Amino acid sequence: MPRVPQDVTDAELAILQRLWDDGPTSVRSLAEHLYGKCTASQHATVQKLLERLEGKSCVRRDRDTWPHTFAALVERGELIGRQLQQTADKLCDGSLQPLLTHLVRSAKLSAVDRQSLRSLLEDLTQEGKKPVKR
Repeated sequence: MPRVPQDVTDAELAILQRLWDDGPTSVRSLAEHLYGKCTASQHATVQKLLERLEGKSCVRRDRDTWPHTFAALVERGELIGRQLQQTADKLCDGSLQPLLTHLVRSAKLSAVDRQSLRSLLEDLTQEGKKPVKR
């Protein structure tokens, strides 16, 4: 039975965002980015957060380099999807529709954003009309 992906904390998310933005990097580089001039305890904190993320299969460690570097294994979109589904499960009996409706109505979407959503819906509608190949 596959393991259910675990949620990430805000501190772990800060590390993932750095890895998504900059690619593989070392513990020291991450600690310096998060704390500026970092202390030994801050370095240890980042190391522990990376170990937790590694345990959750969100990052991988490259042991072939020294110092070891870490890279994101989970993609930003995948984590967004998991977080939205968890919220939908908690608040909406698993349905994403109320969340999406709320976001569209309450967010200040630009004309470009609205057109992008229209295009996405049209594409999904067209895909639904295609014959299913067996």
